[in-house]
Amino acid sequence: MLNILRTRLSQGYRTHKFPKKQPLMPDKYQGLPEIRQNECGECSICIQECPVGALVKDGSLITLDMGSCIFCGKCETLCPQNAIIFSKDFSLSARSKEDLVLSESDPFEKAAALEARRLGLFKKSFNLRVVSAGGCGACEADINVLNTLSFDLSRFGIHYVASPRHADGMIISGPVSKNMEEAVQKVYEAIPSPKVVIAVGACAVSGGLYKDSCETNNGAADLLPVDLFI
Repeated sequence: MLNILRTRLSQGYRTHKFPKKQPLMPDKYQGLPEIRQNECGECSICIQECPVGALVKDGSLITLDMGSCIFCGKCETLCPQNAIIFSKDFSLSARSKEDLVLSESDPFEKAAALEARRLGLFKKSFNLRVVSAGGCGACEADINVLNTLSFDLSRFGIHYVASPRHADGMIISGPVSKNMEEAVQKVYEAIPSPKVVIAVGACAVSGGLYKDSCETNNGAADLLPVDLFI
Protein backbone atom coordinates (compact mmCIF):
# COMPACT_ATOMS: atom_id res chain seq x y z
CA MET A 1 0.00 0.00 0.00
CA LEU A 2 2.83 2.40 0.83
CA ASN A 3 4.47 1.67 -2.53
CA ILE A 4 1.22 2.52 -4.30
CA LEU A 5 0.99 5.84 -2.43
CA ARG A 6 4.64 6.68 -3.17
CA THR A 7 4.13 5.92 -6.86
CA ARG A 8 1.01 8.08 -7.03
CA LEU A 9 2.76 10.99 -5.29
CA SER A 10 5.72 10.74 -7.66
CA GLN A 11 3.39 10.92 -10.67
CA GLY A 12 2.13 14.37 -9.68
CA TYR A 13 -0.90 16.13 -11.17
CA ARG A 14 -1.98 14.36 -14.36
CA THR A 15 -5.36 15.91 -15.17
CA HIS A 16 -5.55 18.17 -18.23
CA LYS A 17 -5.83 21.86 -17.33
CA PHE A 18 -8.74 22.47 -19.70
CA PRO A 19 -10.55 24.88 -19.83
CA LYS A 20 -7.91 27.21 -18.35
CA LYS A 21 -5.37 25.86 -20.83
CA GLN A 22 -6.31 24.67 -24.30
CA PRO A 23 -5.14 21.13 -25.16
CA LEU A 24 -2.49 20.45 -27.79
CA MET A 25 -4.18 18.26 -30.37
CA PRO A 26 -2.20 15.50 -32.16
CA ASP A 27 -1.10 15.97 -35.78
CA LYS A 28 -3.65 13.48 -37.14
CA TYR A 29 -6.60 14.96 -35.24
CA GLN A 30 -9.55 15.79 -37.50
CA GLY A 31 -11.34 18.81 -36.03
CA LEU A 32 -13.82 21.39 -37.30
CA PRO A 33 -13.91 21.26 -41.15
CA GLU A 34 -13.21 24.40 -43.14
CA ILE A 35 -14.58 24.92 -46.66
CA ARG A 36 -12.61 27.15 -49.04
CA GLN A 37 -15.22 27.84 -51.68
CA ASN A 38 -12.93 29.91 -53.91
CA GLU A 39 -10.50 26.99 -54.18
CA CYS A 40 -13.14 24.48 -55.31
CA GLY A 41 -12.92 23.24 -58.88
CA GLU A 42 -15.41 21.25 -60.97
CA CYS A 43 -14.31 17.68 -60.18
CA SER A 44 -16.84 16.87 -57.38
CA ILE A 45 -14.64 13.95 -56.34
CA CYS A 46 -15.23 14.71 -52.66
CA ILE A 47 -19.00 14.33 -53.13
CA GLN A 48 -18.64 11.10 -55.10
CA GLU A 49 -16.33 9.49 -52.54
CA CYS A 50 -17.97 10.63 -49.26
CA PRO A 51 -19.13 7.37 -47.59
CA VAL A 52 -22.08 9.04 -45.83
CA GLY A 53 -23.20 11.67 -48.32
CA ALA A 54 -22.29 14.51 -45.98
CA LEU A 55 -21.19 16.78 -48.85
CA VAL A 56 -23.63 18.47 -51.23
CA LYS A 57 -22.90 20.82 -54.12
CA ASP A 58 -25.61 23.23 -55.25
CA GLY A 59 -24.30 25.13 -58.23
CA SER A 60 -20.91 26.32 -57.04
CA LEU A 61 -21.77 26.15 -53.31
CA ILE A 62 -20.49 23.21 -51.26
CA THR A 63 -22.06 22.38 -47.91
CA LEU A 64 -20.90 19.81 -45.38
CA ASP A 65 -23.24 18.28 -42.82
CA MET A 66 -21.21 17.57 -39.70
CA GLY A 67 -24.19 15.68 -38.32
CA SER A 68 -23.59 13.02 -40.97
CA CYS A 69 -19.80 13.37 -41.36
CA ILE A 70 -17.73 10.60 -39.76
CA PHE A 71 -14.52 12.67 -39.99
CA CYS A 72 -12.70 10.08 -42.09
CA GLY A 73 -10.83 12.89 -43.86
CA LYS A 74 -11.28 11.30 -47.28
CA CYS A 75 -12.51 14.55 -48.86
CA GLU A 76 -9.45 16.44 -47.62
CA THR A 77 -7.11 13.74 -48.91
CA LEU A 78 -8.71 13.48 -52.36
CA CYS A 79 -9.38 17.17 -53.07
CA PRO A 80 -6.73 18.38 -55.57
CA GLN A 81 -7.43 22.03 -54.69
CA ASN A 82 -7.36 21.72 -50.87
CA ALA A 83 -10.85 23.21 -50.80
CA ILE A 84 -11.75 21.21 -47.66
CA ILE A 85 -9.46 20.94 -44.67
CA PHE A 86 -9.92 19.72 -41.12
CA SER A 87 -8.71 22.13 -38.45
CA LYS A 88 -7.64 21.35 -34.86
CA ASP A 89 -10.73 23.03 -33.41
CA PHE A 90 -12.42 20.44 -31.17
CA SER A 91 -15.53 22.49 -30.29
CA LEU A 92 -18.08 20.59 -32.33
CA SER A 93 -21.40 20.89 -30.50
CA ALA A 94 -24.57 22.68 -31.61
CA ARG A 95 -28.05 23.20 -30.23
CA SER A 96 -29.75 22.12 -33.48
CA LYS A 97 -28.99 19.75 -36.36
CA GLU A 98 -29.31 22.65 -38.81
CA ASP A 99 -26.41 24.43 -37.10
CA LEU A 100 -24.15 21.49 -37.98
CA VAL A 101 -24.43 22.20 -41.72
CA LEU A 102 -21.38 24.19 -42.87
CA SER A 103 -20.55 26.31 -45.84
CA GLU A 104 -18.02 29.10 -46.32
CA SER A 105 -20.80 31.70 -46.25
CA ASP A 106 -22.53 30.11 -43.23
CA PRO A 107 -19.88 29.48 -40.52
CA PHE A 108 -20.41 27.04 -37.69
CA GLU A 109 -22.50 28.38 -34.83
CA LYS A 110 -21.31 26.68 -31.67
CA ALA A 111 -23.74 25.66 -28.96
CA ALA A 112 -24.86 28.44 -26.66
CA ALA A 113 -25.06 27.94 -22.90
CA LEU A 114 -28.26 26.74 -21.30
CA GLU A 115 -30.84 29.38 -20.57
CA ALA A 116 -30.54 30.93 -17.09
CA ARG A 117 -33.35 28.88 -15.53
CA ARG A 118 -31.93 25.46 -16.41
CA LEU A 119 -28.35 26.56 -15.87
CA GLY A 120 -29.31 27.57 -12.34
CA LEU A 121 -30.72 24.09 -11.72
CA PHE A 122 -27.76 22.13 -13.08
CA LYS A 123 -24.63 24.25 -12.56
CA LYS A 124 -23.58 22.70 -9.23
CA SER A 125 -24.24 19.07 -10.09
CA PHE A 126 -25.20 17.40 -13.33
CA ASN A 127 -25.90 13.66 -13.45
CA LEU A 128 -26.20 11.79 -16.74
CA ARG A 129 -27.45 8.35 -17.70
CA VAL A 130 -25.46 7.03 -20.68
CA VAL A 131 -27.33 4.84 -23.18
CA SER A 132 -25.57 3.00 -26.01
CA ALA A 133 -28.38 2.56 -28.52
CA GLY A 134 -26.82 0.29 -31.11
CA GLY A 135 -23.44 2.01 -31.33
CA CYS A 136 -20.22 0.37 -32.52
CA GLY A 137 -18.33 1.27 -29.33
CA ALA A 138 -16.23 4.17 -30.65
CA CYS A 139 -18.29 7.02 -29.18
CA GLU A 140 -18.90 4.92 -26.08
CA ALA A 141 -15.14 4.65 -25.56
CA ASP A 142 -14.76 8.44 -25.82
CA ILE A 143 -17.62 8.95 -23.35
CA ASN A 144 -16.11 6.48 -20.86
CA VAL A 145 -12.61 7.93 -21.03
CA LEU A 146 -13.92 11.26 -19.69
CA ASN A 147 -14.06 9.60 -16.28
CA THR A 148 -10.36 8.77 -16.26
CA LEU A 149 -7.61 10.65 -14.45
CA SER A 150 -6.59 12.67 -17.52
CA PHE A 151 -10.00 14.25 -18.11
CA ASP A 152 -11.79 13.84 -14.74
CA LEU A 153 -15.25 15.00 -15.77
CA SER A 154 -16.39 14.92 -12.15
CA ARG A 155 -14.28 18.01 -11.32
CA PHE A 156 -16.93 20.00 -13.19
CA GLY A 157 -19.71 18.41 -11.12
CA ILE A 158 -20.71 16.10 -14.01
CA HIS A 159 -21.26 12.44 -13.14
CA TYR A 160 -22.54 9.31 -14.86
CA VAL A 161 -25.22 7.45 -12.89
CA ALA A 162 -26.64 3.95 -13.15
CA SER A 163 -30.30 4.84 -12.71
CA PRO A 164 -32.31 7.33 -14.78
CA ARG A 165 -34.18 8.18 -11.58
CA HIS A 166 -30.98 9.80 -10.30
CA ALA A 167 -30.21 11.62 -13.57
CA ASP A 168 -30.70 15.17 -14.82
CA GLY A 169 -30.37 14.06 -18.42
CA MET A 170 -29.10 11.38 -20.77
CA ILE A 171 -26.33 10.87 -23.30
CA ILE A 172 -27.27 8.77 -26.34
CA SER A 173 -24.74 7.17 -28.67
CA GLY A 174 -25.53 4.99 -31.66
CA PRO A 175 -28.27 5.35 -34.30
CA VAL A 176 -30.98 4.02 -31.92
CA SER A 177 -31.63 0.57 -33.33
CA LYS A 178 -35.19 -0.73 -33.44
CA ASN A 179 -34.31 -3.15 -30.63
CA MET A 180 -33.22 -0.22 -28.43
CA GLU A 181 -36.03 2.16 -29.30
CA GLU A 182 -38.30 1.21 -26.39
CA ALA A 183 -35.40 1.19 -23.91
CA VAL A 184 -34.33 4.71 -24.95
CA GLN A 185 -37.86 6.04 -24.56
CA LYS A 186 -38.27 4.40 -21.14
CA VAL A 187 -34.99 5.88 -19.88
CA TYR A 188 -36.12 9.32 -21.06
CA GLU A 189 -39.50 8.96 -19.36
CA ALA A 190 -37.86 7.82 -16.09
CA ILE A 191 -35.64 10.92 -15.82
CA PRO A 192 -37.30 13.63 -13.70
CA SER A 193 -38.12 16.91 -15.44
CA PRO A 194 -36.58 19.26 -16.39
CA LYS A 195 -34.08 17.11 -18.27
CA VAL A 196 -31.42 17.37 -20.95
CA VAL A 197 -30.79 15.03 -23.89
CA ILE A 198 -27.34 14.93 -25.53
CA ALA A 199 -26.70 13.08 -28.81
CA VAL A 200 -23.04 12.10 -29.29
CA GLY A 201 -21.58 11.05 -32.62
CA ALA A 202 -22.84 11.01 -36.21
CA CYS A 203 -24.97 7.92 -35.59
CA ALA A 204 -26.89 9.51 -32.71
CA VAL A 205 -27.21 12.80 -34.60
CA SER A 206 -28.35 11.56 -38.01
CA GLY A 207 -28.01 7.77 -38.24
CA GLY A 208 -24.43 8.03 -39.54
CA LEU A 209 -23.34 5.00 -41.55
CA TYR A 210 -26.67 3.34 -40.73
CA LYS A 211 -28.85 6.20 -42.01
CA ASP A 212 -32.14 5.09 -43.59
CA SER A 213 -31.58 1.47 -42.53
CA CYS A 214 -34.77 -0.44 -41.80
CA GLU A 215 -33.15 -1.68 -38.56
CA THR A 216 -32.41 1.75 -37.07
CA ASN A 217 -33.81 5.21 -36.54
CA ASN A 218 -31.95 8.17 -38.03
CA GLY A 219 -30.56 9.21 -34.68
CA ALA A 220 -32.06 10.22 -31.36
CA ALA A 221 -33.97 13.28 -32.60
CA ASP A 222 -36.41 10.99 -34.41
CA LEU A 223 -37.67 9.91 -30.98
CA LEU A 224 -36.76 12.53 -28.38
CA PRO A 225 -36.26 16.31 -28.06
CA VAL A 226 -32.47 16.66 -28.22
CA ASP A 227 -30.87 19.69 -26.52
CA LEU A 228 -27.26 19.23 -27.67
CA PHE A 229 -25.73 17.57 -30.72
CA ILE A 230 -22.02 16.66 -30.54
